[in-house]
Amino acid sequence: IWENYSIISLPWDSPWTWYLTFLGVDFGYYWFHRMAHEVNILWAAHQTHHSSEGYNLSTALRQSVFQIYTSWIFYSPLALFIPPSVYAVHLQFNLLYQFWIHTKVIDNLGPLELILNTPSHHRVHHGRNRYCIDKNYAGTLIIWDRIFGTFEAENEKVVYGLTHPINTFEPFKVQFHHLVNIWTTFWATPGFFNKFSVMFKGPGWSPGKPRLGLSEEIPEVKGNEVPFSSSASQLLRIYAVVQFALMLTFYEETFADKAALSQVTLLLRVCFIILTLTSIGFLLDQKPKAAVLETFRCLLFLMLCRFGHLKPFIPSLSFTFEVRHLL
Repeated sequence: IWENYSIISLPWDSPWTWYLTFLGVDFGYYWFHRMAHEVNILWAAHQTHHSSEGYNLSTALRQSVFQIYTSWIFYSPLALFIPPSVYAVHLQFNLLYQFWIHTKVIDNLGPLELILNTPSHHRVHHGRNRYCIDKNYAGTLIIWDRIFGTFEAENEKVVYGLTHPINTFEPFKVQFHHLVNIWTTFWATPGFFNKFSVMFKGPGWSPGKPRLGLSEEIPEVKGNEVPFSSSASQLLRIYAVVQFALMLTFYEETFADKAALSQVTLLLRVCFIILTLTSIGFLLDQKPKAAVLETFRCLLFLMLCRFGHLKPFIPSLSFTFEVRHLL
């Protein structure tokens, strides 16, 4: 868009360009975020972020694999006059700012609450209390919510998560369960315009209801809800955490070496990462086939190491493979 359709090229080194970009990116984020809650097909991606029933810095990292493919639309008008390099910097600033507000540790920031999006404001956004639904979409500046009527102050204990908890650690279900729900509802709903509305009106919509559904249909919370937790033994939880840590190390190594890896090796590594996350989810959910899947994953790990697609985390494993190869 910038290369072919830009109307004016603002100087990248002008402070006014940076001020304008800051406001433009934050304004674009507000509308992207709002639509991600108010348009069902977009919510199918964004709900992943809200599925956490805890609220801490790790919640900020709980993201959809699809959201990146729709968010750019809301920033695209900036390409008509903002240099891409300036836009890229401000987009990262905006995202980084939102990391620290995912916390229950910080209470109230006084006068800053009037202007900035704060942990208190964002706690409301993540709540499933009725008063929290569809509120506080801001990225950095809370003024957008105040201007467009979506602001709500924190005034009672917030219960976090989805209005209809999914109660699972299985990554595929976390990522795709709402898409399955849309698919089922789409085919069960009569009429072309109703089917269209299933996708493009709010998640709570159904024929005869307002665009965003009815607030009284949102399940009430009492404030004493217990977040979903695994029923697995302490030892199994430790095992899952260790495997997750190893997987993160493996992911970082793969990402760093991706340019040097063959397409086959890269594909196998990505599949192994997905399999690892799925297996961990099965273990924590205590699925009947969890042990079978984890055994298969471990055997697959050994095979991939044997054929050079993976590097063993434990050096002694490399020695074993080398000795066997020589024999």
